[in-house]
Amino acid sequence: MTLILIIAFISVTIIGLSVFFNFAPQIGSKAEGERLEKMFDASNYRQGKFHNTVPTDMSFNSSKMAGTMWEFIKGNTNRQPSEEIAVPKFNKEEFVNTNSDSIAFTWFGHSSLLIKIDGRILLIDPVFSERASMFTFMGPKRFPYSNYMDVEQLPELDAVLISHDHYDHLDYETILQLKDKVDRFFVPLSVGAHLEQWGIPASNITELNWWDSLDFEDLKLVFTPSRHFSGRGLNNRFSTLWGSWVIIGRQQRLFFGGDSGYFDGFKDIGDKYGPFDLTFLECGAYNENWANIHMMPEETVQAHIDLKGRYLMPIHWGKFDLSLHPWKEPILRATTKGKELDVLFMTPEIGVINILNNNPETSEWWQKYN
Repeated sequence: MTLILIIAFISVTIIGLSVFFNFAPQIGSKAEGERLEKMFDASNYRQGKFHNTVPTDMSFNSSKMAGTMWEFIKGNTNRQPSEEIAVPKFNKEEFVNTNSDSIAFTWFGHSSLLIKIDGRILLIDPVFSERASMFTFMGPKRFPYSNYMDVEQLPELDAVLISHDHYDHLDYETILQLKDKVDRFFVPLSVGAHLEQWGIPASNITELNWWDSLDFEDLKLVFTPSRHFSGRGLNNRFSTLWGSWVIIGRQQRLFFGGDSGYFDGFKDIGDKYGPFDLTFLECGAYNENWANIHMMPEETVQAHIDLKGRYLMPIHWGKFDLSLHPWKEPILRATTKGKELDVLFMTPEIGVINILNNNPETSEWWQKYN
């Protein structure tokens, strides 16, 4: 009887997971029709999946996987702040009224950014939900902030930019709240299938391959490579494209790196579109076991140099526990390496409105917290 119950439990669990991954709306959808034909025409799409520009080994042997999973389960008090991080309530009127000749931006933690350049307001990789997860009841939970950003606090947006479809960059609940508030979504190839399933009209979505560029209002947007991967389900890895964004205004240039392992593509982008006034580059969620798809903080600094950046703002940290390192370690390692190489940083507090000028915000605010 015990064996029968165990088999029944396993069977029900498998069926339940199968149903969830096939029908849960937050998983998204797959490309079909013209969208799929466009993927077939892309040189980086072969044998049913997208490929990085350089060989990228993502193998993870069973012993390393078991050890890593145990460390995640066991937890570590240093991986999350032990006290609430002070975050001001966002002032959208102040943001809108900033000088249009200067770049203004606000970082909401991890990789979510609101940017104003040449008077246009762009929202990048917004994740405003409690968890960066396919589930609302489990998965990486955001750190304790005194105030959290949400869609209702945003000013009128000109466009939303997405780097790839992982849950810590493309959030189902946030997109649902945005779909009636913004008319333009710029996304990688095939990611539009997710957005359409979530109610965004196809006419509002522009999908780009690497090196595709377009003129948008007064800006030029270019979707550039990164060294990463994609997928929101159990068996759809590499089914959508991933990448980074070049944003070119009349006089200033920005680079948003999305997620990436270090590769020579940063130099290629810098040679073609640099120098950049400001680079937003990931410095967290790294581990030696997946170093090919997430940079070490020291590599973040080198990527900035490769891109010919002036100011570096490290992102992809400060909100979610997605690896095994202490929560402050990414910024400590990045700034230490940056000082060695005379790199200029912008390290503003979360939620603060920043103006790109000759006196950037460089306070070491994280030192106030354990």
